[in-house]
Amino acid sequence: MRVLALLLSSLAASVAQAAPPVGPRHVPSPDWRDQIIYFVVTDRFADGDTRNNDQGAGEYDPGRKDRYSGGDLAGLTSRVPYIRGLGATALWLTPPVANQWTDPIGGYTGYHGYWAEHFKKVDKHLGTLADYRRLAATLHGAGMYLVQDIVLNHTGDFFGYRGGWDAADPTRFYTRNTKAKPVAAPSQSPFNLNDPRIPGHRRAGIYHWTPPVVDYTDPVQELTFQMSGLDDLNSANPRVRLALRDSYGHWIREVGVDAFRVDTAFYVPPDAFADFLFSRDARAPGMLQVARETGRRNFHVFGEGFGIDKPFSQTSAVKIERYMTGPDGQPLLPGMLNFPLYGTLGDVFARGRPTAELGWRIGNMMKTHARPHLMPSFVDNHDVDRFLAGGSVAALQQSLLAMMTLPGIPTIYYGTEQSFTEPRGAMFARGYGSGGRDRFDTSAPLYRFIAEASALRRANKVLSRGTPAMLRDNNAGAGALAWRMDWPEQPKAPALVVFNSAERPALLDNLETGLAPGTVLKGLFGIQGTPADLVVDTRGRVTLTLGPRSGQVWQAGAQSAAAPPASTALNLEPLSASAVSDDFIVQGTAPGAARIQLVVDGALEPVQAVDVAPDGRWQARVDTSAMVDPAVQHSLVAWDATRGTASAGQRFRVEREWRLLADIADPGGDDQGRSGRLLYPTDPSWGANRQMDLRRVKVSASGGALRLDLTTAKITTVWSPPNGFDHVAFTVFIELPGQAGGSQLMPNQNGTLPDGMRWHRRLRVGGWSNALFGSAGASASHEGTPLANAAQVVTDAGSQTVSLILSAAALGGLQSLSGVKLYITTWDQDGNYRALVRDTAPYAMGGGDPATEALVMDDTPVIVLP
Repeated sequence: MRVLALLLSSLAASVAQAAPPVGPRHVPSPDWRDQIIYFVVTDRFADGDTRNNDQGAGEYDPGRKDRYSGGDLAGLTSRVPYIRGLGATALWLTPPVANQWTDPIGGYTGYHGYWAEHFKKVDKHLGTLADYRRLAATLHGAGMYLVQDIVLNHTGDFFGYRGGWDAADPTRFYTRNTKAKPVAAPSQSPFNLNDPRIPGHRRAGIYHWTPPVVDYTDPVQELTFQMSGLDDLNSANPRVRLALRDSYGHWIREVGVDAFRVDTAFYVPPDAFADFLFSRDARAPGMLQVARETGRRNFHVFGEGFGIDKPFSQTSAVKIERYMTGPDGQPLLPGMLNFPLYGTLGDVFARGRPTAELGWRIGNMMKTHARPHLMPSFVDNHDVDRFLAGGSVAALQQSLLAMMTLPGIPTIYYGTEQSFTEPRGAMFARGYGSGGRDRFDTSAPLYRFIAEASALRRANKVLSRGTPAMLRDNNAGAGALAWRMDWPEQPKAPALVVFNSAERPALLDNLETGLAPGTVLKGLFGIQGTPADLVVDTRGRVTLTLGPRSGQVWQAGAQSAAAPPASTALNLEPLSASAVSDDFIVQGTAPGAARIQLVVDGALEPVQAVDVAPDGRWQARVDTSAMVDPAVQHSLVAWDATRGTASAGQRFRVEREWRLLADIADPGGDDQGRSGRLLYPTDPSWGANRQMDLRRVKVSASGGALRLDLTTAKITTVWSPPNGFDHVAFTVFIELPGQAGGSQLMPNQNGTLPDGMRWHRRLRVGGWSNALFGSAGASASHEGTPLANAAQVVTDAGSQTVSLILSAAALGGLQSLSGVKLYITTWDQDGNYRALVRDTAPYAMGGGDPATEALVMDDTPVIVLP
C-alpha cells in the first residue's frame, strides 16, 4: 500500500502541473461529506497580475504583515492545479468584496477582505468580476468547487465612539473615520446610511450605534456592539436582511459560488440565518432558493463560531449547535466550523495532553451535533497560531490523519503543506514572509503526505461518511488512541484507526475491536509506512506495540483467517486500593515465563523488567513520582513481550500534595519594560487594566512536576480567549541543573536572559497559544525545538491568577526540582509577540527603540529553586 501511496503522490505532483479545462459557471452540488477544502488568504497566496497590487492609498507594502502583499484572483486561478494535486476538492477564499483599504485609526489595512465597503463589487486589489468568474469556471473544470467567505455582521471601520458612549444619544461621542481609504463610508446602499447625526440615517437603523465589545460573555454586547471597532450591522432590520440577501445571491448567480463560509456567526442572532437561507421574498430570496435556481440542490453554508472548550467540557459545542439547529429542532446553518475539535487535536497531538481528552471530544461531537459530517474540521487557520509554531511535524501529521479519518470536512490552511510557521505569510516570492522565494513545492514532504492522506479518505467512504466508535484512549497522558469507523452501507468493512501520540513506544493491549474472531484487518495507511495486516483473536481482540508518533489505518473485508488463541496465562492480581499516596507493590503470575514487563499507562519506554520466580510468581514496585494529578486514573498491565501477551489491566489514582518552593511578590506599576519607558497600546481594552503587570509568583513542586501561579493586576477576556485570559502572554525560561548547552537568547523578544542564565526549556502561553520548546536550534528569531507535554493552563479570574503546570516528563524526567532556575516575562501576542513602535499605537506597545528594546513588559528576577 505504501507503494500505491507513493504512486498517488507522484500522480498528484504531475497533476499539479497540468492546467485543467475551463468548466461551466454553474455545476450541481457535491456530497459535501466527501469534500476536502483548501483555505487561502487571497492576498497572500499568488500574485497573478502585478498591475493591481498598489492602489495608491499607502496600503501596499509586502515587507509588512499589516499591508497588502499582492495576491489576487488571477494568481489563484493559475495555481488550481497545485491545489488539486494536494487532494483538495474545494477552494475557500477570503472575502473578495470591495474593502476599506486603510484604517488610520487602527493603523491596519483590509488586505484580508473582512472590512467590506461594497458587498457586490470585487476589490480592485484582487481583479475583476471576469477574473472571479474565470476562477470559478477553472475550479469547475477541474471537478472542484468554490467556497466564498462572507460577512453578515459588520462592514469596515467607518465610525466609532471616542471618549465615551451614551446609549440614549447615539450622536454623542460619535466620530467618523474621515481619513479611511478609498472611501470614508460604504458606497453601497443602504450601508452608506451610517451617520446618526443625520435624521434619515438614524431612522433607517442600518447600524447599531454602539462602541466595541468589552465583555463577550454579555449577549447584548456580543450581538449589538462593535467587534474590534468594526461597524455592527443591525441584523434584525428587514432592510439590512434584504440587502445582504441581494448581495450574496449575486455571487451565486453571477460567479457560480458553490458554498459560503460565514464569518463571525456568533455575533449575528440565529434567526437572521433562517431569513438569510430560507426567505421567500421574491425581491431577494434566501440563499438556498438562489442556489436551487442555478442547479445547486446541496448548497453548503457553514459559520464561524470561535469557541474552544476546556477538556471534558461542551459549552462552546452546545453554543455552536444552536446555530445549526434552532430551538424547535428546525435546521439553520447546515454546518459550523468545528472549533472544539480543533482545540483538542492541538492539545493532544501538539501539547501532549491525555488522549482521553480527544476520545471524549469525538464522542461528544457525535452526540451534540446533528450534522457532524458537514462541519469543516481544521488544525490551524488565519486567526490562530500555525500548528508548526508550537507543534512538531510528527504531531501535525497525526492531527491531519485524525482529521482525514473522522466525520467533518477536512480543511487545509494554505502553507501547511509547505511547513509554514508564519500565520499569514505569503506563498509567492514577492509577498510578506516568503523568504524571497515561491513556496509551491509539490515535492515537499508535507505536500506529499497530505496528498496521500487525502487519497486515503477519498478512496474509502467509510472514513468520510462513517461514525466513530471509541475503543481505547489514555487518561494519564500521551499514548494510545483507537477508534473504529462504521458505515451502514458497508457493514462488513469497518475501518480501525490507531495512534500513539507519545514520543516513545506504547502498548495497546487487549483492544476490544467489536469484530468477529478471525477477521482480517488489511493495512491501508501508516505515517511511518503501511502497517502489516492484523487478525482478530478468539476474544475479538488485538494487541499491538505502537511506534512513537505513529498513526495507522486498517480496514476489514471479506477475508478471514484462523483466529489466534487469546492467552490467559499472564495474570496481574487486583490492587488492594484504587487510590495511593506513594509507591506501591503489585504481584501476579506468569507460568513458563522467565521475565515480564510492568507497563504503566501504556509506556514501553522506560519499562520495568520483572523477573519471574520458578513457581511462576512475580512481584514489583510501581514508581509514582511523576504522577501528580489526583483526578487521573492510571493504568497498569503485565506484558510478556516474548509471547506477545498481556494480562488484564488494573487502574489506580495517585493523591499527592504540592510543596511550595518560592513565593515572590512583584511590585505593582513596574510593567514598563527593562528600560522603564515602555507604554501599553492605546486601545482602551488595555487602558487601566495593566494585564502585563505581574503582582505575585508562586512556585510549587510535586516530585519532578512544576506549578507556577502567576498573579497579574487584571485578568481580562476582551477577545473571548480559550485559555481564559487575553492581552498578556507569559514566557517562562527554565534552566535544568546539570545539563549542558542551553541558550541565553530570548527568541523573538530581542533580548538575552539576565545573570548568565541559560534556558533548556521555554514555555510560551497566551490566550490562544500554549507551546513548549527545547533549546536545540534556538536563535534570536527561532523558538527552538517544539516539544510535547506543554503546560496545563488553569485561569482563576477571581484571584487574577493564571496557573501553569508542567509534568516531570516536560522537564526531562526530573525527580526533583532542586537547582532549577526560572525567569518569567510578560508581553502580548498577535500571532508572534506584539510589535513595539516608537510612538504608541492602538495595538502596539510604544515608548522604546524597536531596534534595541527587549520585548519584556514585566519580569521576575532569576528564581533558583531550593
